[in-house]
Amino acid sequence: MKTTINCDLGESFGIYKMGNDEAVMPYITEANIACGFHGSDPNHIRKTVELCARYGVKVGAHFSLPDLPGFGRREMKIDRPEMANIVLYQIGALKGFLDAAGLKLNHMKPHGALYGMAARDEHIAHAICDACEIYGVPVFGLSGTLHEEIYTARGLEFVAEFFADLDYDAEGNLIITREHPELDPMAVGEKALRAVTEGKVTSNTGNDVPVKAQTICIHSDTPNVVEIAKATRAALADHIKAA
Repeated sequence: MKTTINCDLGESFGIYKMGNDEAVMPYITEANIACGFHGSDPNHIRKTVELCARYGVKVGAHFSLPDLPGFGRREMKIDRPEMANIVLYQIGALKGFLDAAGLKLNHMKPHGALYGMAARDEHIAHAICDACEIYGVPVFGLSGTLHEEIYTARGLEFVAEFFADLDYDAEGNLIITREHPELDPMAVGEKALRAVTEGKVTSNTGNDVPVKAQTICIHSDTPNVVEIAKATRAALADHIKAA
């Protein structure tokens, strides 16, 4: 099975720096660029888009709940029309900078708490579709959840995502945390390789659960993300999908 490596990038804000985006670029194939609601701002969006252009990395919109202080990792009660507008607004912001750089929008991906909400709440998953279907590009999501069920039913191209630097519970649900600790890069690479070659991951309780890994995600706010990106790319060297 062939796969890609994506990373959440462009999450710095104002004078506050998050991650080392340029150092990660050589090891990934796609960047999920924050659109201003959980991280980033106009200057950082433009800078990250230009970095992607320089390194030949494809760009996706990484949209979030409007929660800049909480980095988009706190749930909110929002109805379907407003959620669709929130998503559409963020995609539009990134799309402007992509147009300026002569780049195409490659994919979409919810961030943080919104990702988890869309996996189980029908109205949130539909709201994401309401905004994303306008652009006709794939949407990244978690297999076996409403991401896959509703996105595909609505006619969107679904790309099953595996999180190499996060844990899964005994039922195969993603454990979304407020902070990401430093991890063993080799262990993350081996975890990603097993997901691609065997379709399995060991949960936080020790049992194996099935996963799909059409794309592998790593996070820029993991303290040693550059080492993780490098080890993951090396582990998947024979499995990276051609551009």
